[in-house]
Amino acid sequence: MIKYFLYKFGLFILYRLPISWSYKIAGFISRVQYALSVVDKKATKNNLKIILQRDHDLDRTAKEIFINFGRYLVEFFLTGKEVTRDFVKDKIQFENIEYLDKALELGKGAILVTAHIGNWELGAIAFSLLGYPINGIALPHKEKSVNDLFNKQRSEKGINIIPSNLAARRCLEALNRNEIIALPGERDFTDLGQPLEFFGKTTIIPRGAAVFSHKTGAPIIPVFLIRKNEETGNSLKNFVLSVCEPIYPQTASSNIEKDEAIKTLMNQYIKVIEKTIRRNPEQWIMFREFWVK
Repeated sequence: MIKYFLYKFGLFILYRLPISWSYKIAGFISRVQYALSVVDKKATKNNLKIILQRDHDLDRTAKEIFINFGRYLVEFFLTGKEVTRDFVKDKIQFENIEYLDKALELGKGAILVTAHIGNWELGAIAFSLLGYPINGIALPHKEKSVNDLFNKQRSEKGINIIPSNLAARRCLEALNRNEIIALPGERDFTDLGQPLEFFGKTTIIPRGAAVFSHKTGAPIIPVFLIRKNEETGNSLKNFVLSVCEPIYPQTASSNIEKDEAIKTLMNQYIKVIEKTIRRNPEQWIMFREFWVK
């Protein structure tokens, strides 16, 4: 309950401050957190060593990751106040959204795969506010009150929240209704992931998107909402929401084995995720050692 009241208090304060002040406070707290969080800082730098393949600029880039996480939290908690359909039109630049429209014309739904980069929550909300039927898989927080608060933030903007323990059935039902499901493609929260090469080293990647695609024929579409530039005045930051080219599963008549077909799909979208992270390492919010030792 302590975390719940802290989050509620944070919301109370944020809703009464100018956004520019909220960003400044978040930036200050993020810098303090960076200075004090020995374990998270070490993990972040170790991840960056693999991504950047160099030792210099690690401190600066790692600190930017902490600061961007603070910005992400401000934006998440201000969703109810600031993020409207007009905000989506004014502040988010869309790239290749026609890929999603064409995919939905097939009638099999669409599987949006993203990463913990930029502001993935805002990306899902943007699609919802534009009228797309979107379902998001959420890992339940261990404290029910906090979990309910987070999901309320999402559902108020039209996202249908699917608990991870019910994901298999409900995601298939959503795809059968020609809806969208959205899920992260790089971090595995289960014990069912697939070992794959990511930035040249083996790690465990979630299979969910590939499994759903193989089973239903729904295309996988990598999507990323990336910060475009610093905040200006009293408005939230500007973003670019990139919709990448759809990845289609093998046809039912293919002789390829199921496990191999799933792995092939995973390798295709993990390369897109890798490319996006390489371009924006300071926006990849990952505070744990990502690669298998």
